[in-house]
Amino acid sequence: MKRLFFLLGLCAAQYASAQLTGLRCEHLANPIGIDAAQPRFTWRLASGEQSSCEVTVSRDGAVVWSSGTLSGPGALVRYTGPALASFTAYDWEVQIRHPDRSTDRASARFETGMMNRRDWQGAWISDVNDVDLKPAALFRKAFKPEGKIRSARAYIAAAGLYELYVNGQRIGNHRLDPMYTRFDRRNLYVTWDITPQLQSGENVLGVMLGNGWYNHQSTAVWDFHRAPWRARPAFCMDVRITYDDGRVETISTGKDWKTATGPVIFNSIYTAEHYDARLEQEGWANAGFNDKEWKNVLLRAVPSMNVTAQAMVSVADCDTLPAKGFRKFSGSRYLYDLGQNISGVSRITVKGPAGTVMRLRHAERLDSSGHTDQSNIDVHYRPTDDKDPFQTDIFILSGKGEETFMPRFNYKGFQYVEVESSVPVELTKESLTGYFQHSRVEPKGYVHTSNPVMNKIWEATNNSYLSNLFGYPTDCPQREKNGWTGDAHQAIETALYNFDGITVYEKWLNDHFDEQQPNGVFPSIIPTGGWGYEWGNGPDWTSTIAIIPWNIYLFYGDTTLLSRSYDAMRRYVDYITSISPSGITTWGLGDWIPVKSKTPVPFTSTAFYYTDANILAKTAKLLGKSQDAEKYAALATYIRNAFNEKYLNRETAVYGQGVQTELSVALYWGLVPDSLRAQVAANLYKRVAADNFHLDVGLIGSKAILNALSENGYADAAWKIASQEDYPSWGWWIKNGATTLYENWPINAKSDISLNHIMFGEIGAWLFKGVGGIFPDERQPGFRHVRMKPQFVKGLDHFEAHHDGPAGRIVSSWKRKGRTVQYTMTIPPNSIATLELPGRAPVSAGPGTHVYDVKQ
Repeated sequence: MKRLFFLLGLCAAQYASAQLTGLRCEHLANPIGIDAAQPRFTWRLASGEQSSCEVTVSRDGAVVWSSGTLSGPGALVRYTGPALASFTAYDWEVQIRHPDRSTDRASARFETGMMNRRDWQGAWISDVNDVDLKPAALFRKAFKPEGKIRSARAYIAAAGLYELYVNGQRIGNHRLDPMYTRFDRRNLYVTWDITPQLQSGENVLGVMLGNGWYNHQSTAVWDFHRAPWRARPAFCMDVRITYDDGRVETISTGKDWKTATGPVIFNSIYTAEHYDARLEQEGWANAGFNDKEWKNVLLRAVPSMNVTAQAMVSVADCDTLPAKGFRKFSGSRYLYDLGQNISGVSRITVKGPAGTVMRLRHAERLDSSGHTDQSNIDVHYRPTDDKDPFQTDIFILSGKGEETFMPRFNYKGFQYVEVESSVPVELTKESLTGYFQHSRVEPKGYVHTSNPVMNKIWEATNNSYLSNLFGYPTDCPQREKNGWTGDAHQAIETALYNFDGITVYEKWLNDHFDEQQPNGVFPSIIPTGGWGYEWGNGPDWTSTIAIIPWNIYLFYGDTTLLSRSYDAMRRYVDYITSISPSGITTWGLGDWIPVKSKTPVPFTSTAFYYTDANILAKTAKLLGKSQDAEKYAALATYIRNAFNEKYLNRETAVYGQGVQTELSVALYWGLVPDSLRAQVAANLYKRVAADNFHLDVGLIGSKAILNALSENGYADAAWKIASQEDYPSWGWWIKNGATTLYENWPINAKSDISLNHIMFGEIGAWLFKGVGGIFPDERQPGFRHVRMKPQFVKGLDHFEAHHDGPAGRIVSSWKRKGRTVQYTMTIPPNSIATLELPGRAPVSAGPGTHVYDVKQ
């Protein structure tokens, strides 16, 4: 055995003072228009230690609620005061006390929106009732304020997508608002501060509506064109103006609005957007525009009775990508290469004769002749004619000089754009730009290693994750854009180690509640127009209802989502129990797209059935539901015993056929008896060694394999698999030019070959865990207690990872110096850590930076 010597370095100096940072209400900075009855308040300490805290909420300078003094380091407090008033700005302040009795304080603000359904004054309006009408509708309303304006807010809910204009200026930087929901069960509204845009005299409100998922005019295998909610887009808006003298006036949608169609002649969230610049109505959202030819609007029924605030980060233009490659085939055909696979849109600037038709074809790869090839991403599209080409924008020029087009109501997955014009035009490399669009989640993690390919794997994983985050997690940004449940729970730790995604997942679990059948069943894609209840679902996929709320709890220390999900989780587990009396369930999809070895569906589905029952039991205990806790703990034990009775050979310590997925899933999800864990892990090691330390797993196995090895004494083997650069491996993709993760291990597979999928993305979390050793502790979640188990794997000279948890930055970094590894660990204020190094007793550490020298 190698001899380890371990020397404790200097801890950071004692902090004499502290600063409060990162104040959030409902996990958002100074939100407006929220409708949470009991909003949550969170903060961080830049330094120091907290022994107690107090949160106060004030309105117009008068305190309306105080939490009282709360002892301990907790930095999450829920409002429990009198009912909050609608349309009201509240100031909140947190004051913390340090052990030396000194204090620090900081304040922030939140503003309520529609706290009650009866607060809405506007009517839902549209232009026509024809779902097949192609042009997007414009709406306008002119009004004159009745005094000096103190503030103005626009509250807008839409079935479909919208862009809001005030006096010709587009409001905000969001894209694809509002976020996609099950429209006949939930609609979202967005609040805007439009005070700066209003003026004295005549003002004009303008709205453009897009189809989104509400009026799906493209036809594909998912049948969204047959969704039960489908209708022509509609919206409802209240503009609430507060004058200096305290009077309030509300300008609402109603019969006095006017409507017409404009230059967006077709838009599909699934395929593309068509724009005829000759149909532009210049100044349509400005004062003085002549709308005499415009028609009266139609009143429409409310799409659902559940209209709630969109309290989450928005989709936005998050990065701009100039073309890295440019090729001119002819005067009427050009090719642009962004150098990276992204989700989003392209923006083109061009000059040409009126009526010139520009076709912008977006693709992930090129064919042998150098032209765009969509054969890997259009396989599920079922067009009825040639009027709606896949991922192909159509821009018809007005002929009025230099013109620019960028889609409003669509996004795509692509790296290449092939531009074809009906007559020759002159384009340059600078004529087209790509925009990487996704939910604007704040980065929370960082990984860097001495292995350049691994660094690219981490970056590609994050690119794939972001490319598949549009107010809900998707599988791919081109072929489907569906909220596949299995992909999402497999990638949840990658998501949370790297990004602040809580608001997106809280919204998406609301979608789960809206889609759950009375018997507890979920569809495999959420939201859905009805597809997915009969194929692809089952515990191996729809365990999102348990796994995601549990991980939000672990990473944030916030029980809100667990509590909201409890009943749905319970009904789901009860349904599986009702069809699986033996403890073995056959319901599921299985280890999707394996390399070669196929694990039986009952094996993987029963493993997730056990996981769900186990999470449910722990959640019941956490929420004080003692009888349920006992019931579901017993159920979990029953499932575990049945699983081991069916699949475990106790003499050989082998599960099933002994393939990678079987052995690693049993280990990772805690199904292996404690007495056999070391033997099963040894058998897994032998299996991967026999496979030449290459992957032989599908989706479910890819989540388990690296973790099962690194958590059971075989971290070097896990690293060896993770860092392979030939087929099949993540590095194989990178070596062949990937900037995102693929859907299939073979690059030239005949099917399932999207080049931007997140489903194999667990490696992005494993780097934090299996090498950096950063783990939350379910007994003190939110990284109040950090479990640090770094692995100094062979083949790496240095490694660094950091994660910004609720209390602040956690750093795990190490560097080889000859036969010594220098390990550096930083623990944030209000947290403690337990460090476990190989062969040594655990060491406790408080906030600060700690340095250890480990001789090997």
